[in-house]
Amino acid sequence: MVGIAETCCVVTAFESSEKHVGEQSDYSKVHKQFSCSGVILNESHGLVLCSGHLFSRFLIRKDVLSTDFQFLLRGSFSDTLTIYVQHDYTTHPSNAITCRGRTTNPEQNRLKLTHLKAEFIVLINCLEFQTAFLELFKVSDNWRFSLGEEHADLIKDSDFLSYFALLRVPGLVKSAGKDTVHWVSSCALEKGCEVFACGSPFGSVCPDLFMNTLSKGIVSNVVGKDNAVILTDSHCLPGTEGGGLFVKEGDAAFLVGLIVSPFCWKSREWVGLTLVCSFHLILQNLAQAVNHRQSLNKLSIEVPVDVNQALLHKGLCAIIQNFPMVCLVDSNQFWGSGVLLNSQLVLTCRHVLNGKSRVVVRYKTSKRLLSVMGDVLFATKVTAPFDVAIVWLQEPLPDIIVPKLASSFKPGKSVCIIGYGVFGHSCGHSVTSGILSKVVTCQSQAAMLQTTCAVQAGASGGALVQTDTGELLGLVCSNTRDFAADVTYPHLNFCIPMSVLAPLLQAFSVTHDPTIFQKLDDAGPEVARVWRLQIRPQRHQTSRL
Repeated sequence: MVGIAETCCVVTAFESSEKHVGEQSDYSKVHKQFSCSGVILNESHGLVLCSGHLFSRFLIRKDVLSTDFQFLLRGSFSDTLTIYVQHDYTTHPSNAITCRGRTTNPEQNRLKLTHLKAEFIVLINCLEFQTAFLELFKVSDNWRFSLGEEHADLIKDSDFLSYFALLRVPGLVKSAGKDTVHWVSSCALEKGCEVFACGSPFGSVCPDLFMNTLSKGIVSNVVGKDNAVILTDSHCLPGTEGGGLFVKEGDAAFLVGLIVSPFCWKSREWVGLTLVCSFHLILQNLAQAVNHRQSLNKLSIEVPVDVNQALLHKGLCAIIQNFPMVCLVDSNQFWGSGVLLNSQLVLTCRHVLNGKSRVVVRYKTSKRLLSVMGDVLFATKVTAPFDVAIVWLQEPLPDIIVPKLASSFKPGKSVCIIGYGVFGHSCGHSVTSGILSKVVTCQSQAAMLQTTCAVQAGASGGALVQTDTGELLGLVCSNTRDFAADVTYPHLNFCIPMSVLAPLLQAFSVTHDPTIFQKLDDAGPEVARVWRLQIRPQRHQTSRL
């Protein structure tokens, strides 16, 4: 992981006063400065790539933007725009292989922050990302994207998220080796692939504490041409925009994307996912700009071309193919997820049905999206603690893997949640990772499971899966919402243990009698208290005096 941190940096921009801000000036005293993260593409030529959103406030004319706009040169921005790059030249022990293929020196394990003057070269619009983004993030869903408090007055949301700035940092050549970042095409990504995000939370604030922080996660979903839009559950904070998303192969790390937004809200619900743009598509758009502008021709030999197109970082990908399968349950006005127990039996949540006795179940195969009508065989009462429903499909679905049901639960185990949260059938199911954080018991039996996976609206009825075994641990019911503060917490969520449902499902497989599930309506007061999130009554000892 050493190499990942060495590849990233912090970019700070501001408008300088009449007094020249020199190479070694203390620009930290500038009243209004704005910052984000960046990735060093080529040390020998001093090339840095970062979020273009940072520079939107410095545009001379903001009406130059349009959906087919591809690039802007330095002349489109304020004459007084001043840019600095901070880079951490700390080296670390263990002679680890870096993103640039060299080893570190264990004798130089010291923090070395440099502040280098940078030159603006070009602002690139990744058109593939922009197209996929606009198709996925509907205006009607009231999406918002976080870019930190310091960016509150910038052009909002989708207007500038697909833009990236290429900078030249002459001083970088003197301070670093002559190496180019190694990267891989986003075409190699699959849902469940392990990834590492690297950026600097809060940008230029306290870089000695926050610069180049790592976060581990998985690819939750990919959308668009060549996976232009990447969604990951890696935890990132404001200021990490422009930082890198990496895959790891052995001791080597490969850049696969740039962070666009660390926080995303859909209709005021924080979804707990980080938005990323494909790196190789940014390079493709840069190459097109180079072909159109003679002044950029020099970049054709300076941009990184070292790419391992065949690299497919497995992560969870190899075993996720054998995980329980999920479908989308559509009750007309509402939709949620469902777990396929066999080719015709679907387990979901009562509230997903919205009171309907018949629903449409959509299942995406490798070739097409299938839609099958399903009859509701059973749904728990609204007053019941368990939120469960059973749906029988009128036609069998092909190639369904019958899940193995878990009978025991161990807090701390790696888990993932599979469901149709956030985007519905727009891009298939999403996958988020975490751990089983708590097992709540009643009378020595598991009654509720809690995880740290990101769960959003639409994931209800999805599958909670143990990562190493592929066992179905539970049925996803909800995340947590604080109505007083109007805040949703996607990483605190509740699932029904399969140990509650397994005996009933086994009996149903023999008798085909759905009334067997009526036992879920009478789970007892202790279970009801747990699912109503009520405090356990305190038992006070009576005095013997």
